[in-house]
Amino acid sequence: MERAAAFDALGLSRNLVRILFVHRFPAEIEHCLYELKKVRFTVSSDIAVTPEQFAERLRAKPFDLVVAEHPSPNWQETQALDILREMKKDIPVIFLVYGLKRETAAKFILKGVSDCVEMDRISHLPVAVHRALDEKALRDQRDRAEKDLRRSEARYRALAGNLSYGICRCGLDGSFLEVNEAMIRMLGYESKGEVLVLGLVREIIQDPPRRAQLLGHSGTNSQVDPIEMEWRRKDQTNLKVRLSGREVLSEKGELEAYEIIAEDVTRQREVEDHLRRLAASDSLTGLANYRHLVDVLDSEIKRSNRTNRQFALLFFDMDGLKRINDRHGHMVGSQALCRLADVLVSCCRGIDTPARFGGDEFAVVLPETNADEANLVARRICERVANDGNGPTISVSAGVAVFPQNGETIEKLLREADSALYSMKQLKSLAVRSTSTARAR
Repeated sequence: MERAAAFDALGLSRNLVRILFVHRFPAEIEHCLYELKKVRFTVSSDIAVTPEQFAERLRAKPFDLVVAEHPSPNWQETQALDILREMKKDIPVIFLVYGLKRETAAKFILKGVSDCVEMDRISHLPVAVHRALDEKALRDQRDRAEKDLRRSEARYRALAGNLSYGICRCGLDGSFLEVNEAMIRMLGYESKGEVLVLGLVREIIQDPPRRAQLLGHSGTNSQVDPIEMEWRRKDQTNLKVRLSGREVLSEKGELEAYEIIAEDVTRQREVEDHLRRLAASDSLTGLANYRHLVDVLDSEIKRSNRTNRQFALLFFDMDGLKRINDRHGHMVGSQALCRLADVLVSCCRGIDTPARFGGDEFAVVLPETNADEANLVARRICERVANDGNGPTISVSAGVAVFPQNGETIEKLLREADSALYSMKQLKSLAVRSTSTARAR
Protein backbone atom coordinates (compact mmCIF):
# COMPACT_ATOMS: atom_id res chain seq x y z
CA MET A 1 0.00 0.00 0.00
CA GLU A 2 2.87 2.37 0.83
CA ARG A 3 4.42 1.87 -2.63
CA ALA A 4 1.04 2.30 -4.37
CA ALA A 5 0.47 5.52 -2.42
CA ALA A 6 3.90 6.76 -3.51
CA PHE A 7 2.96 6.12 -7.13
CA ASP A 8 -0.30 8.00 -6.60
CA ALA A 9 1.66 10.91 -5.17
CA LEU A 10 3.76 10.99 -8.33
CA GLY A 11 0.63 11.14 -10.47
CA LEU A 12 1.23 7.82 -12.24
CA SER A 13 -2.06 6.73 -13.83
CA ARG A 14 -2.59 3.01 -14.36
CA ASN A 15 -5.06 2.05 -17.05
CA LEU A 16 -5.20 -1.42 -18.57
CA VAL A 17 -1.82 -2.33 -20.05
CA ARG A 18 -1.47 -5.30 -22.42
CA ILE A 19 1.97 -6.90 -22.02
CA LEU A 20 3.59 -9.60 -24.14
CA PHE A 21 6.25 -11.35 -22.04
CA VAL A 22 9.18 -12.94 -23.87
CA HIS A 23 10.38 -15.18 -21.06
CA ARG A 24 11.07 -18.84 -20.27
CA PHE A 25 10.28 -18.79 -16.55
CA PRO A 26 6.66 -18.38 -15.36
CA ALA A 27 7.79 -17.66 -11.78
CA GLU A 28 9.68 -14.53 -12.86
CA ILE A 29 6.72 -13.39 -14.98
CA GLU A 30 4.51 -13.76 -11.90
CA HIS A 31 7.01 -11.66 -9.95
CA CYS A 32 6.73 -8.91 -12.58
CA LEU A 33 2.93 -9.04 -12.52
CA TYR A 34 2.96 -8.89 -8.73
CA GLU A 35 5.06 -5.70 -8.74
CA LEU A 36 2.80 -4.07 -11.33
CA LYS A 37 -0.42 -5.04 -9.56
CA LYS A 38 1.02 -3.88 -6.24
CA VAL A 39 0.94 -0.31 -7.57
CA ARG A 40 -2.52 -0.90 -9.11
CA PHE A 41 -1.64 -1.52 -12.73
CA THR A 42 -4.33 -3.56 -14.43
CA VAL A 43 -2.45 -6.04 -16.62
CA SER A 44 -3.53 -8.30 -19.47
CA SER A 45 -0.62 -10.56 -20.41
CA ASP A 46 0.50 -13.25 -22.82
CA ILE A 47 3.75 -15.21 -23.19
CA ALA A 48 6.06 -16.06 -26.11
CA VAL A 49 9.26 -18.07 -25.84
CA THR A 50 10.53 -18.26 -29.44
CA PRO A 51 10.68 -15.65 -32.22
CA GLU A 52 8.03 -17.63 -34.10
CA GLN A 53 5.65 -17.49 -31.15
CA PHE A 54 6.44 -13.81 -30.70
CA ALA A 55 5.43 -12.95 -34.27
CA GLU A 56 2.32 -15.16 -34.00
CA ARG A 57 1.14 -13.40 -30.80
CA LEU A 58 1.71 -9.98 -32.35
CA ARG A 59 -0.41 -10.91 -35.35
CA ALA A 60 -3.18 -12.34 -33.16
CA LYS A 61 -3.90 -9.35 -30.89
CA PRO A 62 -2.67 -5.88 -29.91
CA PHE A 63 -0.12 -5.22 -27.15
CA ASP A 64 1.01 -2.02 -25.44
CA LEU A 65 4.37 -3.31 -24.24
CA VAL A 66 6.92 -6.10 -24.65
CA VAL A 67 8.85 -7.26 -21.57
CA ALA A 68 11.68 -9.62 -22.54
CA GLU A 69 14.37 -11.50 -20.63
CA HIS A 70 17.96 -10.94 -21.72
CA PRO A 71 19.95 -12.89 -22.56
CA SER A 72 17.83 -15.78 -23.85
CA PRO A 73 19.11 -18.87 -25.71
CA ASN A 74 16.30 -18.56 -28.26
CA TRP A 75 17.05 -14.96 -29.21
CA GLN A 76 19.79 -12.81 -30.66
CA GLU A 77 20.51 -9.55 -28.80
CA THR A 78 17.79 -7.19 -30.06
CA GLN A 79 15.90 -9.61 -32.31
CA ALA A 80 12.59 -8.60 -30.71
CA LEU A 81 13.13 -5.03 -31.97
CA ASP A 82 13.94 -6.32 -35.46
CA ILE A 83 10.72 -8.34 -35.59
CA LEU A 84 8.65 -5.37 -34.41
CA ARG A 85 10.21 -3.16 -37.09
CA GLU A 86 9.59 -5.77 -39.79
CA MET A 87 5.94 -5.98 -38.72
CA LYS A 88 5.76 -2.15 -38.53
CA LYS A 89 4.59 -2.21 -34.93
CA ASP A 90 5.60 0.63 -32.62
CA ILE A 91 5.59 -1.20 -29.28
CA PRO A 92 8.05 -0.30 -26.47
CA VAL A 93 10.43 -3.07 -25.34
CA ILE A 94 11.79 -3.41 -21.79
CA PHE A 95 14.63 -5.87 -21.10
CA LEU A 96 14.75 -7.84 -17.84
CA VAL A 97 18.42 -8.46 -17.12
CA TYR A 98 20.86 -9.88 -14.59
CA GLY A 99 24.04 -7.91 -13.85
CA LEU A 100 24.00 -6.08 -17.18
CA LYS A 101 26.93 -3.72 -17.70
CA ARG A 102 25.99 -0.09 -18.06
CA GLU A 103 27.76 0.23 -21.38
CA THR A 104 25.73 -2.69 -22.76
CA ALA A 105 22.51 -1.13 -21.48
CA ALA A 106 23.49 2.13 -23.20
CA LYS A 107 24.02 0.24 -26.46
CA PHE A 108 20.55 -1.32 -26.19
CA ILE A 109 18.96 2.08 -25.51
CA LEU A 110 20.62 3.53 -28.61
CA LYS A 111 19.24 0.60 -30.65
CA GLY A 112 15.69 1.37 -29.49
CA VAL A 113 15.13 -0.58 -26.27
CA SER A 114 12.94 1.51 -23.97
CA ASP A 115 14.64 0.49 -20.70
CA CYS A 116 16.67 -2.23 -18.94
CA VAL A 117 15.49 -3.39 -15.50
CA GLU A 118 17.61 -5.59 -13.25
CA MET A 119 15.69 -8.64 -11.95
CA ASP A 120 17.11 -8.06 -8.47
CA ARG A 121 15.60 -4.55 -8.67
CA ILE A 122 12.30 -5.60 -10.18
CA SER A 123 10.47 -3.07 -8.00
CA HIS A 124 11.71 -0.48 -10.57
CA LEU A 125 9.62 -2.16 -13.30
CA PRO A 126 6.41 -0.11 -12.72
CA VAL A 127 8.28 3.19 -13.23
CA ALA A 128 9.95 1.81 -16.38
CA VAL A 129 6.55 0.67 -17.71
CA HIS A 130 4.97 4.05 -17.00
CA ARG A 131 7.85 5.88 -18.72
CA ALA A 132 7.72 3.59 -21.78
CA LEU A 133 3.96 4.12 -22.17
CA ASP A 134 4.39 7.91 -21.78
CA GLU A 135 7.03 7.95 -24.52
CA LYS A 136 4.77 5.88 -26.78
CA ALA A 137 1.95 8.38 -26.20
CA LEU A 138 4.32 11.19 -27.18
CA ARG A 139 5.26 9.43 -30.42
CA ASP A 140 1.58 8.85 -31.23
CA GLN A 141 0.79 12.52 -30.67
CA ARG A 142 3.67 13.55 -32.93
CA ASP A 143 2.38 11.25 -35.67
CA ARG A 144 -1.07 12.80 -35.41
CA ALA A 145 0.43 16.29 -35.51
CA GLU A 146 2.38 15.45 -38.68
CA LYS A 147 -0.77 14.17 -40.38
CA ASP A 148 -2.56 17.40 -39.46
CA LEU A 149 0.15 19.35 -41.27
CA ARG A 150 -0.82 17.87 -44.66
CA ARG A 151 -3.51 20.07 -46.05
CA SER A 152 -5.08 20.10 -49.47
CA GLU A 153 -7.32 22.51 -51.29
CA ALA A 154 -10.25 20.20 -50.56
CA ARG A 155 -9.54 20.49 -46.85
CA TYR A 156 -9.28 24.24 -47.19
CA ARG A 157 -12.77 24.43 -48.64
CA ALA A 158 -14.08 22.18 -45.91
CA LEU A 159 -12.58 24.48 -43.30
CA ALA A 160 -13.88 27.70 -44.82
CA GLY A 161 -17.13 27.40 -42.93
CA ASN A 162 -15.52 26.13 -39.73
CA LEU A 163 -15.28 28.82 -37.09
CA SER A 164 -12.48 26.96 -35.30
CA TYR A 165 -10.01 28.16 -37.94
CA GLY A 166 -9.11 31.71 -38.87
CA ILE A 167 -9.75 32.37 -42.56
CA CYS A 168 -8.58 35.51 -44.30
CA ARG A 169 -8.13 36.94 -47.77
CA CYS A 170 -5.19 39.24 -48.41
CA GLY A 171 -4.01 41.31 -51.36
CA LEU A 172 -0.87 40.77 -53.40
CA ASP A 173 1.05 42.99 -50.96
CA GLY A 174 -0.05 40.89 -47.97
CA SER A 175 -2.57 43.34 -46.50
CA PHE A 176 -5.83 41.92 -45.15
CA LEU A 177 -8.90 42.30 -47.37
CA GLU A 178 -11.31 40.06 -45.44
CA VAL A 179 -11.27 38.01 -42.22
CA ASN A 180 -13.76 35.65 -40.60
CA GLU A 181 -15.05 35.75 -37.03
CA ALA A 182 -12.66 33.02 -35.88
CA MET A 183 -9.67 35.13 -36.96
CA ILE A 184 -11.02 38.13 -35.04
CA ARG A 185 -11.49 36.06 -31.86
CA MET A 186 -8.12 34.36 -32.29
CA LEU A 187 -6.35 37.72 -32.25
CA GLY A 188 -8.42 39.06 -29.35
CA TYR A 189 -10.12 41.93 -31.20
CA GLU A 190 -13.75 43.01 -31.09
CA SER A 191 -14.30 44.07 -34.69
CA LYS A 192 -13.24 43.23 -38.23
CA GLY A 193 -12.04 46.79 -38.80
CA GLU A 194 -9.38 46.48 -36.09
CA VAL A 195 -7.91 43.39 -37.76
CA LEU A 196 -7.99 44.68 -41.33
CA VAL A 197 -5.40 47.35 -40.54
CA LEU A 198 -2.86 44.73 -39.37
CA GLY A 199 -0.15 43.42 -41.69
CA LEU A 200 0.39 40.02 -40.13
CA VAL A 201 1.07 38.14 -43.39
CA ARG A 202 2.68 40.95 -45.36
CA GLU A 203 6.22 39.80 -44.59
CA ILE A 204 5.48 36.28 -45.86
CA ILE A 205 3.66 37.35 -49.00
CA GLN A 206 6.45 39.75 -49.98
CA ASP A 207 9.13 37.06 -49.55
CA PRO A 208 8.99 34.76 -52.65
CA PRO A 209 10.40 31.53 -51.06
CA ARG A 210 8.20 31.79 -47.98
CA ARG A 211 5.20 32.75 -50.12
CA ALA A 212 5.80 29.65 -52.24
CA GLN A 213 5.98 27.49 -49.10
CA LEU A 214 2.81 29.04 -47.72
CA LEU A 215 0.91 28.37 -50.93
CA GLY A 216 2.20 24.81 -51.24
CA HIS A 217 4.11 25.07 -54.54
CA SER A 218 7.75 25.96 -53.91
CA GLY A 219 8.73 25.28 -57.51
CA THR A 220 10.17 21.86 -56.65
CA ASN A 221 8.73 18.39 -56.37
CA SER A 222 9.61 18.14 -52.69
CA GLN A 223 6.79 18.24 -50.15
CA VAL A 224 6.65 21.40 -48.03
CA ASP A 225 5.16 21.94 -44.62
CA PRO A 226 2.85 24.78 -43.64
CA ILE A 227 4.53 27.78 -42.06
CA GLU A 228 4.52 28.21 -38.28
CA MET A 229 5.09 31.63 -36.78
CA GLU A 230 4.15 33.78 -33.82
CA TRP A 231 1.48 36.47 -33.98
CA ARG A 232 0.75 39.03 -31.28
CA ARG A 233 -2.75 39.37 -29.84
CA LYS A 234 -4.38 42.65 -28.95
CA ASP A 235 -3.43 42.11 -25.29
CA GLN A 236 0.27 41.78 -26.36
CA THR A 237 0.44 38.04 -25.59
CA ASN A 238 1.84 35.76 -28.29
CA LEU A 239 0.11 32.90 -30.03
CA LYS A 240 1.69 30.35 -32.33
CA VAL A 241 -0.17 29.88 -35.62
CA ARG A 242 0.21 27.39 -38.44
CA LEU A 243 -0.52 28.89 -41.85
CA SER A 244 -1.40 27.38 -45.20
CA GLY A 245 -3.16 28.91 -48.21
CA ARG A 246 -3.98 29.11 -51.88
CA GLU A 247 -4.00 31.58 -54.74
CA VAL A 248 -7.24 33.27 -55.81
CA LEU A 249 -7.52 33.84 -59.57
CA SER A 250 -9.82 36.23 -61.42
CA GLU A 251 -12.21 35.13 -64.14
CA LYS A 252 -9.44 35.88 -66.64
CA GLY A 253 -7.08 33.55 -64.80
CA GLU A 254 -4.99 36.35 -63.33
CA LEU A 255 -3.74 36.27 -59.74
CA GLU A 256 -5.75 38.75 -57.68
CA ALA A 257 -5.49 37.64 -54.01
CA TYR A 258 -4.48 34.94 -51.55
CA GLU A 259 -6.65 33.05 -49.08
CA ILE A 260 -4.98 31.92 -45.87
CA ILE A 261 -5.98 29.44 -43.15
CA ALA A 262 -4.60 30.19 -39.68
CA GLU A 263 -4.75 27.56 -36.94
CA ASP A 264 -3.90 28.44 -33.34
CA VAL A 265 -1.45 25.70 -32.24
CA THR A 266 -0.22 27.45 -29.07
CA ARG A 267 -1.78 24.93 -26.70
CA GLN A 268 -0.75 21.99 -28.87
CA ARG A 269 2.89 23.10 -28.81
CA GLU A 270 2.77 23.60 -25.03
CA VAL A 271 1.42 20.06 -24.58
CA GLU A 272 4.08 18.64 -26.91
CA ASP A 273 6.84 20.46 -25.01
CA HIS A 274 5.44 19.15 -21.73
CA LEU A 275 5.34 15.58 -23.06
CA ARG A 276 8.90 15.88 -24.33
CA ARG A 277 10.04 17.01 -20.89
CA LEU A 278 8.19 14.10 -19.27
CA ALA A 279 9.71 11.61 -21.68
CA ALA A 280 13.21 12.91 -20.95
CA SER A 281 12.94 13.33 -17.16
CA ASP A 282 12.98 11.13 -14.08
CA SER A 283 9.55 11.06 -12.46
CA LEU A 284 10.82 11.29 -8.85
CA THR A 285 13.60 13.90 -9.05
CA GLY A 286 12.77 15.81 -12.23
CA LEU A 287 16.34 15.32 -13.49
CA ALA A 288 17.14 13.94 -16.92
CA ASN A 289 16.49 10.19 -17.10
CA TYR A 290 18.75 7.42 -18.34
CA ARG A 291 17.61 7.66 -21.96
CA HIS A 292 18.12 11.43 -22.07
CA LEU A 293 21.55 10.99 -20.49
CA VAL A 294 22.56 8.61 -23.29
CA ASP A 295 21.33 11.13 -25.90
CA VAL A 296 23.32 13.94 -24.26
CA LEU A 297 26.48 11.82 -24.16
CA ASP A 298 26.02 10.95 -27.83
CA SER A 299 25.64 14.66 -28.72
CA GLU A 300 28.62 15.69 -26.61
CA ILE A 301 30.87 13.10 -28.25
CA LYS A 302 29.90 14.35 -31.70
CA ARG A 303 30.38 17.99 -30.66
CA SER A 304 33.74 17.29 -29.04
CA ASN A 305 34.92 15.45 -32.14
CA ARG A 306 34.14 18.60 -34.13
CA THR A 307 35.66 21.10 -31.70
CA ASN A 308 38.48 19.01 -30.15
CA ARG A 309 37.28 20.07 -26.69
CA GLN A 310 37.02 17.82 -23.66
CA PHE A 311 33.94 17.05 -21.60
CA ALA A 312 33.53 15.13 -18.35
CA LEU A 313 31.10 12.54 -17.01
CA LEU A 314 30.56 12.34 -13.24
CA PHE A 315 28.99 9.33 -11.54
CA PHE A 316 27.47 9.52 -8.04
CA ASP A 317 26.17 6.70 -5.88
CA MET A 318 24.36 7.35 -2.59
CA ASP A 319 26.01 5.52 0.29
CA GLY A 320 23.68 3.47 2.48
CA LEU A 321 20.30 4.17 0.85
CA LYS A 322 19.05 0.71 1.94
CA ARG A 323 19.97 1.56 5.53
CA ILE A 324 17.98 4.80 5.30
CA ASN A 325 14.99 2.96 3.84
CA ASP A 326 15.11 0.28 6.54
CA ARG A 327 15.55 2.72 9.41
CA HIS A 328 13.41 5.68 8.32
CA GLY A 329 11.09 4.31 5.62
CA HIS A 330 10.99 4.52 1.84
CA MET A 331 9.44 8.00 1.82
CA VAL A 332 12.47 9.40 3.63
CA GLY A 333 14.68 7.43 1.23
CA SER A 334 12.90 9.07 -1.72
CA GLN A 335 13.35 12.46 -0.07
CA ALA A 336 17.08 11.72 0.28
CA LEU A 337 17.30 11.04 -3.46
CA CYS A 338 15.54 14.36 -4.12
CA ARG A 339 17.98 16.14 -1.77
CA LEU A 340 20.88 14.80 -3.83
CA ALA A 341 19.12 15.88 -7.03
CA ASP A 342 18.70 19.42 -5.64
CA VAL A 343 22.42 19.62 -4.87
CA LEU A 344 23.31 18.47 -8.39
CA VAL A 345 21.10 21.16 -9.90
CA SER A 346 22.49 23.89 -7.64
CA CYS A 347 26.09 22.94 -8.49
CA CYS A 348 25.55 22.77 -12.26
CA ARG A 349 25.85 25.40 -14.95
CA GLY A 350 23.16 25.97 -17.52
CA ILE A 351 25.06 23.89 -20.08
CA ASP A 352 25.49 20.90 -17.73
CA THR A 353 23.10 17.92 -17.59
CA PRO A 354 22.37 16.33 -14.21
CA ALA A 355 20.60 12.98 -14.51
CA ARG A 356 19.29 10.11 -12.40
CA PHE A 357 21.00 7.05 -13.80
CA GLY A 358 18.72 4.64 -11.95
CA GLY A 359 17.95 3.67 -8.35
CA ASP A 360 20.45 5.50 -6.11
CA GLU A 361 22.83 6.32 -8.97
CA PHE A 362 23.18 9.74 -10.56
CA ALA A 363 25.31 11.30 -13.29
CA VAL A 364 26.32 14.76 -14.50
CA VAL A 365 27.62 15.67 -17.97
CA LEU A 366 29.98 18.68 -17.89
CA PRO A 367 30.72 20.11 -21.36
CA GLU A 368 34.11 21.75 -21.97
CA THR A 369 35.53 20.45 -18.67
CA ASN A 370 38.92 18.82 -18.02
CA ALA A 371 39.82 16.24 -15.36
CA ASP A 372 40.97 18.75 -12.70
CA GLU A 373 37.83 20.85 -13.07
CA ALA A 374 35.61 17.76 -13.02
CA ASN A 375 37.21 16.44 -9.82
CA LEU A 376 36.72 19.85 -8.21
CA VAL A 377 33.01 19.80 -9.10
CA ALA A 378 32.68 16.22 -7.79
CA ARG A 379 34.27 17.18 -4.44
CA ARG A 380 32.06 20.25 -4.12
CA ILE A 381 28.94 18.15 -4.71
CA CYS A 382 30.02 15.50 -2.17
CA GLU A 383 30.67 18.18 0.45
CA ARG A 384 27.41 20.01 -0.16
CA VAL A 385 25.40 16.78 0.03
CA ALA A 386 26.99 15.90 3.37
CA ASN A 387 26.26 19.37 4.76
CA ASP A 388 22.84 20.23 3.30
CA GLY A 389 21.40 20.78 6.80
CA ASN A 390 18.71 18.12 6.50
CA GLY A 391 18.38 14.74 8.16
CA PRO A 392 19.22 11.98 8.02
CA THR A 393 22.78 12.80 6.96
CA ILE A 394 23.61 11.37 3.54
CA SER A 395 26.85 10.87 1.66
CA VAL A 396 27.77 9.99 -1.89
CA SER A 397 30.68 8.39 -3.70
CA ALA A 398 31.86 9.84 -7.00
CA GLY A 399 33.65 8.71 -10.13
CA VAL A 400 34.99 10.82 -13.00
CA ALA A 401 35.66 10.04 -16.67
CA VAL A 402 36.86 12.58 -19.25
CA PHE A 403 36.44 12.40 -23.03
CA PRO A 404 38.52 11.43 -24.93
CA GLN A 405 41.37 10.27 -22.67
CA ASN A 406 39.19 7.93 -20.57
CA GLY A 407 37.16 6.66 -23.50
CA GLU A 408 35.94 7.66 -26.95
CA THR A 409 32.56 5.91 -26.82
CA ILE A 410 29.56 6.07 -24.49
CA GLU A 411 30.22 2.50 -23.33
CA LYS A 412 33.85 3.20 -22.39
CA LEU A 413 33.04 6.45 -20.60
CA LEU A 414 30.30 4.76 -18.55
CA ARG A 415 32.64 1.91 -17.68
CA GLU A 416 35.50 4.20 -16.64
CA ALA A 417 33.29 6.47 -14.52
CA ASP A 418 31.74 3.42 -12.86
CA SER A 419 35.19 1.95 -12.18
CA ALA A 420 36.36 5.21 -10.58
CA LEU A 421 33.23 5.31 -8.42
CA TYR A 422 33.75 1.72 -7.31
CA SER A 423 37.35 2.53 -6.32
CA MET A 424 36.14 5.42 -4.16
CA LYS A 425 33.58 3.15 -2.48
CA GLN A 426 36.31 0.61 -1.69
CA LEU A 427 38.48 3.32 -0.12
CA LYS A 428 35.56 4.46 2.02
CA SER A 429 34.87 0.89 3.10
CA LEU A 430 38.50 0.37 4.09
CA ALA A 431 38.47 3.62 6.06
CA VAL A 432 35.34 2.56 7.95
CA ARG A 433 36.82 -0.84 8.80
CA SER A 434 40.09 0.75 9.98
CA THR A 435 38.18 3.14 12.23
CA SER A 436 36.10 0.29 13.66
CA THR A 437 39.23 -1.77 14.36
CA ALA A 438 40.96 1.15 16.08
CA ARG A 439 37.94 1.72 18.32
CA ALA A 440 37.80 -1.98 19.22
CA ARG A 441 41.41 -1.80 20.39
